[in-house]
Amino acid sequence: MIPINDPATLAAVEAFFDDYETALTTNDVAMLDTLFWNSPHTLRYGATENLKGHEAIREFRAQRPGKGLTRTIVDRSITTFGDTFAVANITFTRQGETRLGRQSQSWVRIEGHWRVVAAHVSWMDA
Repeated sequence: MIPINDPATLAAVEAFFDDYETALTTNDVAMLDTLFWNSPHTLRYGATENLKGHEAIREFRAQRPGKGLTRTIVDRSITTFGDTFAVANITFTRQGETRLGRQSQSWVRIEGHWRVVAAHVSWMDA
């Protein structure tokens, strides 16, 4: 049976998720690039874009405005499966935005490092 939320694995993924959140809200593009799997198979579906491959994601991040990125996480759920796979889901709000934001990420431990292999961001009308 695959262990669910092994404490050590869960703590590791939570720390990487926290690193991601800090990098996102401070527009640390280099860290965001590091946290996404460097592969043409990596996916990021955003609120207005569908990006396939690490290079497309990197280019999007490099061109995105670095302002207005602060958000408040309303709910967070991270679940690990064994010691190599995890899913992270949050809902969030942004000042001046009436919709509720949603973000999902699939994390995989590749060559000893936790990386986002697929991500999705969307908005839900109030």
